[in-house]
Amino acid sequence: MHATLAHREQAQPVWLFAYGSLIWNPLLKYEELQPAVLQGWHRSFCIRLLDGRGSKHVPGRMLALKAGGQTTGVAFRLREDMLLDELRIVWVREMVHGLYCPIWTTVRLGSGQTVQTLAFVADTEHVMYEDDTSIATSSKVIAKACGHLGSNRDYLMRLEACLATHHIHDTYIAELAAAVRAQPDGVPAQSSTRSEQA
Repeated sequence: MHATLAHREQAQPVWLFAYGSLIWNPLLKYEELQPAVLQGWHRSFCIRLLDGRGSKHVPGRMLALKAGGQTTGVAFRLREDMLLDELRIVWVREMVHGLYCPIWTTVRLGSGQTVQTLAFVADTEHVMYEDDTSIATSSKVIAKACGHLGSNRDYLMRLEACLATHHIHDTYIAELAAAVRAQPDGVPAQSSTRSEQA
């Protein structure tokens, strides 16, 4: 965390880009929230999930950012006087399994301003990274997986609903959700307010 902060633009606030459960369950204090567009990365269920909303017997898929395209999400401006405390919460949540790489990039805010932001993207060298993220493959996996936080299906449906609340359309998420709905429902839908990655 400290090594990442060493590359922060001096005298600039720290913004955090959220594209998944951080949007509806940030678990951190912030001073400002704005819609944000990130170029060069897109949402992808590209990480094998063995706990949380999956298991070793029936793995699921975790959301991450994968290179290419663009993503519309939200950006949180963190409080400078509580920066280290709030970032520790984010680090424990996002980096506990080493599945993501923290990067500094830029986003365009809803206000039109371009700012540096911190984003967590997929570690493509990690053993849990999945290269096949096609709708056909991912929908079958997500439809079946379930763990102690609930079903993988429920996470996807909650993500779709959350994006709609923020007036965000993601074609990949919409198509994946439609494909999962077409799969046999092997697990009950559940909701959870507990912390989870992405």
